[in-house]
Amino acid sequence: MPLIDEARQVRENAHAPYSNFKVGAAIRSASGAVYRGCNVENVAYPEGTCAEAGAIAAMVAAGETEIAEVAVIAASPAPVPPCGGCRQKLAEFARGDVPVTLATTDGATLRMTVAELLPGAFGKGHMDTA
Repeated sequence: MPLIDEARQVRENAHAPYSNFKVGAAIRSASGAVYRGCNVENVAYPEGTCAEAGAIAAMVAAGETEIAEVAVIAASPAPVPPCGGCRQKLAEFARGDVPVTLATTDGATLRMTVAELLPGAFGKGHMDTA
């Protein structure tokens, strides 16, 4: 199944009682496995957790740490990019050239890379002291 279809499918499981804005994300790891996540809101944290963070957490829980591809989908007029926190999380687990597909439920898409989502990302190299 195409990665965007995986994201579309999991989007239906989102728990968004406050915003009614459901987001689905799917990531393909370097091994080829697919991990999915959706946004989850709650009374104490109504803005909720992000779909991308959920997919990354599922990947790490499965023992993987390298993202090869990302897809995100929401019902919006234009493709919705990940929030700043999720952009940094993606940069932690993906090379800059990893493709990211942003899509709407109506079929609009925007394709970019992790580096285009977060230019100048903080990375391991910034901590090198040698």
